[in-house]
This record gives sequence, structure tokens and C-alpha cells, in this order.
Amino acid sequence: MPDIPSSSDLDVASKLVLLRVDINSPIDPVTKRIVSDARIDKSLPTIRDLADRGARLVVIAHQGDALDYHNLIPTEEHATKLAEKLGRPVQWVDDVAGPEARRRISILVDGDILLLDNIRIYGEELSTFERDVKLTPEQMAATYLVRKLAPLFDVYVNDAFAAAHRAAPSMIAFQRLLPSAAGLLLATEIAGLSRIVDDPARPAVFLLGGLKVSDGFSVMGRVLRDGIADRVLTTGVLGEIFLLADGTPLGQTTERFIAQHDLTRHVAQAEALLAAYRDRIGVPVDVAVIDGGERREIPVAELPSDTLIVDVGESTIRGYEVEIAAAGTVFVNGPAGSYEHRGSDVGTQRLWTAVAAAPGMTAIGGGDTVASAKRFVDLDDIGFVSTAGGALIRFVSGQPLPLLEAFRTYG
Repeated sequence: MPDIPSSSDLDVASKLVLLRVDINSPIDPVTKRIVSDARIDKSLPTIRDLADRGARLVVIAHQGDALDYHNLIPTEEHATKLAEKLGRPVQWVDDVAGPEARRRISILVDGDILLLDNIRIYGEELSTFERDVKLTPEQMAATYLVRKLAPLFDVYVNDAFAAAHRAAPSMIAFQRLLPSAAGLLLATEIAGLSRIVDDPARPAVFLLGGLKVSDGFSVMGRVLRDGIADRVLTTGVLGEIFLLADGTPLGQTTERFIAQHDLTRHVAQAEALLAAYRDRIGVPVDVAVIDGGERREIPVAELPSDTLIVDVGESTIRGYEVEIAAAGTVFVNGPAGSYEHRGSDVGTQRLWTAVAAAPGMTAIGGGDTVASAKRFVDLDDIGFVSTAGGALIRFVSGQPLPLLEAFRTYG
């Protein structure tokens, strides 16, 4: 990442360092306890490196949002988990930028780590605020969070690639006011994804599925147009939309499901992509339904079906397995079917097993993608596992990321 300074190159001894991480974690809606430490674990290398080199380290992070209100809790448990994993104290304060937080920052000594409370107690950090108010960079620099914290610090480090698509003050305003650098995780994420889009080993195969069809189309448009992908293999609802675009009736139940999720509008996009790149797009040749509690597979030629399509079929799986095994690069986003349920999980399990065993470079990303992979394979068998969802899709799709733009403009 030559155009963005790295935190590893900074002299941080005895300096006050403000570190923005993404440790936003899934929360049990009843107990309000963290149920996955995955992002907390990914934050450890940068925190440990800065503290070990004598920084007076203050960590800021968000947890939850207005859109997932039950996850909007304090970061106190995060501090406890960080301390356990780092094997050293991690202080926590029930404040972010108010008088008590500023007092606690002022008394830190070399090697101390202080995690502030959830920055989303401030409206300017909420996604709804970003969407509806749209502050300019200059206005973000004048928000309470930035105005109160920036004067206290010597340097700002951002390690929150998973939030890189967010134009929030904590992500893009401090670069205007402080010497800034990318943390170790951010650098790793950019380097890993750059390998996929800039110079992938050939053939490059993109395996795309899941219910979030807009992500699949965002990726496909760019990787097919720019020659990044040699093949795009479609599964899940994305594959079903391509079947519709190819003139295959799926049946009232499945087509109603697609319409109820406002996905029928993507059929025209699929038609355009097939017209331009048909030989580079893999479309399912058979599908699976659950009939009487049992899995039943249906060749595409025998559709429509009165039963909801929940997975790809054996012939599709076998064909995709062959392409994955022969690929120089495999990028995956989205499960092949309803992997949470018996009988609907066959495609996801088999394809994930193929990806884990593939000899080429393998990369995955997105919350549901990683969750489905973790269910069936050891994530250590995947070459690169991104912490990001929306940011990953934007990066691979070639869309600007506010965080990276801020670094390049002010960093």
C-alpha cells in the first residue's frame, strides 16, 4: 500500500496515538454479550505492536448502529476481551470525548491502552446520520468527537477496513488534523484484495451467491468488464436470477420469493451481462428443493417447480468443483444455498470444501460468507479472509472508499 503510510513505520514511543479499529461484534439479543470474537482477534496485532513500542494508546470503535439497535451496547466487554487476549491491562472509560475521557487520556503512560466507550453514542457516527445529513469533510472536522479529541493526540492510526465504506468523522476527519497512518490489518486487507483485482493468478474464478444480490451484480459488472475474472460462477438467489434472465421459469413459489425481496429488478441486469459475457458466466444446470422433508434435485430443463428452490444441484456442484480446483485465484462472496438447514446445505458445504482444498490463491469476505465457511471448513485453509462486507464489495467493485480517499487526500 505505497500511497498510504504504515503504522509500523511510525516512531510512537511516548506519543499519544489515537487508533480507530473495527471490533463491532455480533451480540446475543437476550444476554447482550458478544457471541463472536473474530473482529476483536483481527485487531490485536496493531494494538499489540503500538503498545509494545511505547505508545500511549487510545482506541476508539463502534458497536452496533441504529439499524441493528440490539447490538448498540457499550464497549466494556470488548475491553475485557482485549485484555485477556493481549495478556495486559486494557483500561475502559464510560465516556468518549467528554471531560472524564479527556482526563483519563491525559494521565496515560508509555504502553498504556485505553478503550473509549462506543463512539456511536454520537449521532454523527450513526449510518442514518451519514445517509440523511451528509456532512462535508470540513463539517466532520468540527464535530464534537473530532474537535475534543484531535488536539490531544500526536498521531492517528486507522485499522478499520471493515468500516472503510463509512463516511463518518471517526473514519475520515482526523486525517485532516493529525499525521495519519494505516494499521497492520488495514494494510493486510488492502494488499490481499489488491492481489485479487490488480493481478490475479489465472484463471481467476469468482464464486458468487447469497441473498444480497446487489453485491453480486456490483462485483460482476466490474470484474467481467475489466477482465479481472475469467469465470463467474453463480449460485444462490443470484444464480436463480440468471436462470430467469436466460428464460427459465422457476415456479411460482421461488419467483414470488424473489419478487417479495424486490430482486426481480435485477433480471434485466443479468440479461445484459449474459448478452455480453455468456461464455464467462456459469449458471446452475440443476437445483435442489426440500420435498416432504427430503432433498430433491431438479435439472433446469425440468423446471418450473412448485417448491421453493433452496440450493444448487449435484451436476452444478461437480462442474464448479472442477473449475475451482483448476483456478489460479478463487474469490467467494455468498453461500450457495440455505446453508443453515439440512438438505439445503449441500452446495455450500461441497463448494466450501473445494475452495479450502484449492491449490490456487483463495479469498473470501462478507459476514454471511465467513459464517457459512466457518461452519464447514477450517478458515486457516483459506488464503485470505477479509473482515469486511460492504467495504470489500466496494473495493472489488472499483467504487471509492471514503477511508482510502481521506488518506490519499490528507494522510
